[in-house]
Amino acid sequence: MSKSALILHHLAFEDLGSFGPVLEEEGYRLNHVEAGIDALPDSRGPDLVVVLGGPIGVNDAEAYPCMKSERDWLAPRLAARRPTLGICLGAQLMAAAFGARVAPMPRKEIGFSGLALTEAGINSPLRHLRDVPVLHWHGEAFDIPDGADTLAGTAACATQAFAMGPTVLGLQFHPEAGEMPALERWLIGHSVELAEARIDPASLRRDAIAHGPALRHAGQSMLRAWLQDLPA
Repeated sequence: MSKSALILHHLAFEDLGSFGPVLEEEGYRLNHVEAGIDALPDSRGPDLVVVLGGPIGVNDAEAYPCMKSERDWLAPRLAARRPTLGICLGAQLMAAAFGARVAPMPRKEIGFSGLALTEAGINSPLRHLRDVPVLHWHGEAFDIPDGADTLAGTAACATQAFAMGPTVLGLQFHPEAGEMPALERWLIGHSVELAEARIDPASLRRDAIAHGPALRHAGQSMLRAWLQDLPA
């Protein structure tokens, strides 16, 4: 019997990436929902919810009301510890729904670098990402929610991942993306942000060619391990 997965998108090209095939292989029927456009069903209904990234922020609800509605939508699902995965903005929304602070960083973290895993991280599905440079693309960061485990950090951002038991996982970084040619959509779509941050897209292309294939394999292994650890 197939399982249902609701995939909440904020930007067309920030999609499931390498995670899509894994979800299908694990028997999930994917329902794609566009933030701010599509109506959100009862958050507790799907077997899995995946909240993806985007260029707006949790604290931008006055300009983008979907930020508040998504936080409120996530809260009962997270309270019930229903399986939920958040990536970048998705993880920030989850942290905010738990009552944790999300705030701007002193400097944006954009590019490939490795994670420093905590002991909890080493004993989690993130072990598959050990020694693998992952893609970072964010200017804000979350505090770790009360009761959650910190799984990873970097020099620029100490709070890169949290888990609340085996069913709730928030990732500040992007394990699902970073491989060419798909990353070219990001470089084009975020061209203004890259220019403002004085980041050369050519350097990101070079790093994507160097690290993208390994990240794809490691990211898929991480997701598969997390899905397989979910309670039946």
